[in-house]
Amino acid sequence: MSAVLDDMDSRPGSTTSLLRTVVGLYMREAGGWMATKDIVALMEALGTSGTVTRTALGRLRKKGVLVPDTRSGLAGFTLTPGAASMLARGDRRIFTPRTMAPTDPWCLVSFSIPETERDKRHQLRRRLYWIGCGTVAAGLWICPDTLRGEVEEILADLQLRSMATIFVTQPPLPGGGLKETAAKWWDLDALAQLHRDFIREHSSAVASPEGSAGAGPSGEAFATYVRSIDRWRIIPYLDPGLPASFLPDDWPGIDAAGLFSKIVELYAVPSAEFVGNLVGVSVT
Repeated sequence: MSAVLDDMDSRPGSTTSLLRTVVGLYMREAGGWMATKDIVALMEALGTSGTVTRTALGRLRKKGVLVPDTRSGLAGFTLTPGAASMLARGDRRIFTPRTMAPTDPWCLVSFSIPETERDKRHQLRRRLYWIGCGTVAAGLWICPDTLRGEVEEILADLQLRSMATIFVTQPPLPGGGLKETAAKWWDLDALAQLHRDFIREHSSAVASPEGSAGAGPSGEAFATYVRSIDRWRIIPYLDPGLPASFLPDDWPGIDAAGLFSKIVELYAVPSAEFVGNLVGVSVT
């Protein structure tokens, strides 16, 4: 079973989560390896001490995200193959938002797992939740068909494919209204709060973008960008991108996605230039 198939355990804003975000954004672009001293320096720009960063590096090593790798006498880390695949999948989620059209197909996952495999059953439910699936019933989950490949990967990773059946269907026809039904299948209130929290915490980045694209590379631009990505990255996992007909009229997701896009526009380049200057390798 993969330990890093979907590494969503770290609380956004924690040292481990921020380190994972830094690694996800820049280690691959830096050639797949970073010196420990450079990782520590980047985390110091986020206000984290070297001691705390080294502890977090140990956590990511135990999770199977990083492995120690000394090059030219410099201690450093490289990504495991599983982590590289996880991060590539995360790139698609984070930077390519998806929204279903009303007529797009859906994926239904039906499973019956015996009590002897209850731990795997718990893991399956947890991981389906973390990729944005909704719960129709205890053994019946629903998601956009665009997520079917990830569902298949989770089932295979847990060795449960033989206990599950996947259906590709037309839009559901519930007995009640679509909005009321969607609110039962997904925790839309919690998802809406994630969007509102992001808007509240990061709207100042575009209101007064000091250190952004106009000011060139800086530690401030780097910190703003990394903290924004770190806060945002769980949202496109949990939010399946439902059609507007399934969502409340005051759904904040569109505004949050627009804010995120603007932050990327303002801060991605100066942040990457700051990292490149520090590690001595272009990451743009």
